[in-house]
Amino acid sequence: MGITKSEIFTDQQNQIATYAKAFGHPARVAILQHLFKINACICGELVDEIGLSQPTISQHLKELKNLGLIKGSIEGTRICYCIDTEKWLQMKQIMNLFLNQDIPQERCC
Repeated sequence: MGITKSEIFTDQQNQIATYAKAFGHPARVAILQHLFKINACICGELVDEIGLSQPTISQHLKELKNLGLIKGSIEGTRICYCIDTEKWLQMKQIMNLFLNQDIPQERCC
């Protein structure tokens, strides 16, 4: 498989693709939904809530953190996660601009 040429796309196109990646796996969607539902930082309860192994949950949390949608803080020997409100609002703005485009009345097909 070839490498992607992300440099030929705009910053906005790359950002939209990055955010779409966050929603590309149902476990990440479930993690985000749970974080919104509890409206607090979560440290270790996700394994029971989501039903996946701890290493799998950790991998998805790492991906969401790298994408900037959640943030983590160290509490003792654990890292606790919550929604990064500022980044979430930025993501919503960018995605809304993209998703709220009107479809032209004349269709080509």
